[in-house]
Amino acid sequence: MAAAAPTVSRSPPSLIPPAGPTPGGTLPLSSIDKTAAVRVSVDFIQVFPPAAGSGAVDQDAAVAAIRDGFARALVPYYPVAEPSPGDPVVDCTGEGVWFVEAAASCALADVNCLERPLLIPKEELLPRPPPEEKLEDIILMAQVTKFTCGGFAVGICFSHLVFDGQGAAQFLKAAGELARGLPAPSVAPVWDRDAIPDPPKPPRGPPPSFTAFSFVTQVAEISPESIARIKDEFKAASGGQTCSTFDAVTAVVFRCRAVAACLPDDAEVRLGFAASTRHLLHGVLPSVEGYYGNCVYPVGVTRSSKAMSEASVAEAVAVMREAKETLAARFRDWMRGGAADHYNVPLDYGTVTVSDWSRVGFNEVDYGFGEPGYVFTLNDDVNIVASVIYLKPPAPKRGIRLMLRCVEEPHAAAFAEELAKFA
Repeated sequence: MAAAAPTVSRSPPSLIPPAGPTPGGTLPLSSIDKTAAVRVSVDFIQVFPPAAGSGAVDQDAAVAAIRDGFARALVPYYPVAEPSPGDPVVDCTGEGVWFVEAAASCALADVNCLERPLLIPKEELLPRPPPEEKLEDIILMAQVTKFTCGGFAVGICFSHLVFDGQGAAQFLKAAGELARGLPAPSVAPVWDRDAIPDPPKPPRGPPPSFTAFSFVTQVAEISPESIARIKDEFKAASGGQTCSTFDAVTAVVFRCRAVAACLPDDAEVRLGFAASTRHLLHGVLPSVEGYYGNCVYPVGVTRSSKAMSEASVAEAVAVMREAKETLAARFRDWMRGGAADHYNVPLDYGTVTVSDWSRVGFNEVDYGFGEPGYVFTLNDDVNIVASVIYLKPPAPKRGIRLMLRCVEEPHAAAFAEELAKFA
């Protein structure tokens, strides 16, 4: 007989209120919150394999500690304890965050430690509110799933209107610290959204037109050795300049996709990514450390298909660095109200967007049973624009894992072949 398919039993969602009194009233969102993210919900899962040699974990006690950590974190992070962010404010009612407890019928090893393709439907691993609540109105939710091996999966859904990735990770780190018994978060939260200028907006053009593509989901690994080799190649070609891992990997992705997509030589190929601007907000925010709102600004690269396909890897890296070097001037210009609408990007097959989750902080969250062995996103069903997400591969692997929805089926094999040259 075939083994029974794994099942997940889940409790109804319940609200975890703050552990103590919190202020009421309304708080404004920043101009970046409102411009950069709109009402986008972000789903991801942290996988915690059982710790080797550390003995059995009392899973029920661990879940109770996590609930307590969230409740205590919601006191300093009281704006998060609202089921619905308003527009353009958060109404601080102190209701709490939605929380789901779940138990799987199997060990993590039985479902390949939640590697792709998932052997448990993602809907069973992610928290969802009661049916009367709108998902897009939720600021943050969590689901803790226990596995029979003693491991856990923690599914998180957060509103990009209130957090960027680094901000959401900051909150989860605080909840983990308090779940482990620390008296206070190591980083005090900062709201201060109204300190960020609200520059006059240029007149908006017509909304961008888009096509629904049929992107293929692919996974690729870029090894530490390949990353080091790309950095060395760029250093030799540039007279001793250095580049980051992001520069190296993004150059590879952009070039490989241009080769595989087979667009006409004169067609535009574009790459966009959201660059952090926290370092540019010193002197604007009362305190940058602890600020958990959106601090991102779009950076874009446009080249012809022929130029990008024929570029050496070192030349592609130089393109990335050139684009990043414009960030400070463009962002300061935007804050003064002098920049064009850089958020309006053509959504055709020539465009690909990149998100780097490898350094955001979700891999450093510890709820009391160690840091996760793997973190991965589940927002992989968008077919409007090609996308790449950079992840840390499951421990003990190193390098960068690429979660790709970049090309349609006719170009998938060629894209994988190009990327394999850097595995």
